[in-house]
Amino acid sequence: MKKLFNRVDRRVLKEQLLHSKEERTTLSFYRYYKLPNPQFFRDHFYLLLDECGVLGRIYVATEGINGQISVPNSQWDQFQKVMSSITFLADNRQNIAIEDDGKSFIKLIIKVRPKIVADGLDDSSFDVTNKGVHLDAKSFNELTSQEDTVVIDMRNHYESEVGHFENAITPDVETFRESLPIVESILEPHRDKNIVMYCTGGIRCEKASAYFKHRGFEKVYQLEGGIIEYARQAEKQGLENKFIGKNFVFDERMGERISEDVISKCHQCGKPCDSHVNCANDACHILFIQCRDCASDYEGTCSSKCKDFNQLPDQERKKLKGVTEFNGTKFGKGRYKANRKGADLES
Repeated sequence: MKKLFNRVDRRVLKEQLLHSKEERTTLSFYRYYKLPNPQFFRDHFYLLLDECGVLGRIYVATEGINGQISVPNSQWDQFQKVMSSITFLADNRQNIAIEDDGKSFIKLIIKVRPKIVADGLDDSSFDVTNKGVHLDAKSFNELTSQEDTVVIDMRNHYESEVGHFENAITPDVETFRESLPIVESILEPHRDKNIVMYCTGGIRCEKASAYFKHRGFEKVYQLEGGIIEYARQAEKQGLENKFIGKNFVFDERMGERISEDVISKCHQCGKPCDSHVNCANDACHILFIQCRDCASDYEGTCSSKCKDFNQLPDQERKKLKGVTEFNGTKFGKGRYKANRKGADLES
């Protein structure tokens, strides 16, 4: 029986990838499509992609598929044949990464989930196919230059913190599910305006635009292909780039630079910085922004407490791991901020 999962230790796989010289291309794709048997499709798709050496993370549900993957360049043609062999993916858009070192994913994970993006919505209560008008980069620039247009970022706060479009509203939210009622209240005073939504690759806006049209907003638009496709079109066509900073991505790269602007700060010292990391203390693992100096001073951790914990013998760490509170157990993603005097919040 062929394998349907990769059970090799994550640390081993990461070490292998770091030393690999294989050239790979990172891309993302999604498609809302009614799948009658997600588990059967998942197993079939895993076998096909595994034979191509694909790495990445893919979610499959009765409503469709959502994937972020990397493909060996030597297997690119075979990968495209695989995608073409699946009817609903044959002509589907693939968002190629803007900045790519080929080290974005360490193994192939395909999971069956209730939804391809957790939104908390009852899809039977509205027409999910009645989506907003799609905008390419040129149309996006033109429409967002008009005074009667509101631009709304449908991503999370830790994503927009490091990069966003000019004059965009960036809600202080941590999940897509949380964002929908908050965004609706923000947009309420602007019902008569053009509402332009954007996200990383377009998937969140597909559902959000349909939902807000259901809620009575009439002039709803979405950036087709999201930030990734926008940056590609803007560069290719010589358009003004209205995106400021870095585009956060959910893989080992943590981000890809769209403009040279650095709009965020190190969460520990306050210096200009837009490099996301996870705390090197696995018992904490909080996502935060850290500059090189602080990474050196704190040995890749988010606090002196985590730094000291990492220096303890293995057995002592194991004893304390489940009973010690770290920033990762107290704060959500990107919520941790050390005070500017250098002391840690938990001190």
